[in-house]
Amino acid sequence: MNKESVCAACSCERELDQEQLVDRLNEILVEYKFKDGGLIPALQIAQGLFGYLPEHVLRHIATEMNKPYSEVAGVVGFYSFFSTQPRGENVIKVCLGTACYVRGGKQVLDSIKKELSIDVGETTSDKVFTLEVARCFGACGLAPAIMINDDVHQRVKPARIKQIIAPYYANKLEEA
Repeated sequence: MNKESVCAACSCERELDQEQLVDRLNEILVEYKFKDGGLIPALQIAQGLFGYLPEHVLRHIATEMNKPYSEVAGVVGFYSFFSTQPRGENVIKVCLGTACYVRGGKQVLDSIKKELSIDVGETTSDKVFTLEVARCFGACGLAPAIMINDDVHQRVKPARIKQIIAPYYANKLEEA
């Protein structure tokens, strides 16, 4: 992957207008069009550019890569990394694997839903948080666990949710 592709994948181009985003996407698609396994990296970069994968982008990728739309949509639907809905700046994943569930993961999830006033798969109106569930983070001995972006929080108590998410709101205020 070249330097520009890495830059696109890290979402630093999100401020570009739609036409510029499509132009940038077309440059990327030329690079991946004929590579074996090129669809997934192309989708990852597209999601980095747009923040998610709207239907018009999926159709465009399918057309440009000479693939059926059903194949492109199928890949997006199969991998949980991809999103067809706008996501918040911070993605909260609540582990509901066996150990986390038994040790209170469902109560942690309910507390987050209440605190943020959203359900699983939804994004807060201010676009700060998206809530998802996961099956295992490999932190079973320290369950229940949640992950906010790349930060794993272990032995989470429902009463501490407000305290755990507060720094992520603070980061939003610092950026403004």
